[in-house]
Amino acid sequence: MFISEDNISLRVAEPEDAVQIYDWENDRAVWRISETSTPPSLFQVEQFLLGNSDLVANRQLRLMIEAAGHEKPVGCIDLFDYNPLHGRVGIGVLVEEPCRRNGYAYRAIKLCLQYLFEDVMVHQVHCLIDELNEESLRLFEKLGFTRCGSRKDWIKTPQGYVDVCFYQIIAHETETE
Repeated sequence: MFISEDNISLRVAEPEDAVQIYDWENDRAVWRISETSTPPSLFQVEQFLLGNSDLVANRQLRLMIEAAGHEKPVGCIDLFDYNPLHGRVGIGVLVEEPCRRNGYAYRAIKLCLQYLFEDVMVHQVHCLIDELNEESLRLFEKLGFTRCGSRKDWIKTPQGYVDVCFYQIIAHETETE
């Protein structure tokens, strides 16, 4: 574990996490949120994890969320599109269905923001959330993210197109404790 607080720990995803990540990535219920249309193979997940240890070199990093009382990780945080020149990175979170609505995502993202602002020294963190994902919209707003705009008709669904909201948080806007 490289960062831990309030019975939540974040650690870099390891090759032994491949089967669990494979299951998450192949869950069609989350494909719209992750903009996935083709399931990855277990081999592809394993290959990704072999190079998943350096945010600077790879411009992305997957962190596993571990919670006290659970034998295996309850979810993950993806950091992507890291841009050291402009000091920004994208963030996404997934908590598996049985573990949702327990505050794990909130506490894990809060820990991750601490890491990003204090250790990586990014200036801002951003995310895209589809307008129908009300839980995620509330989550990121509660964490201090500000809605900065939207992308109209960004995601195609069987019911029609959905807008995506762009959120960001600037380092000096985070709460201090």
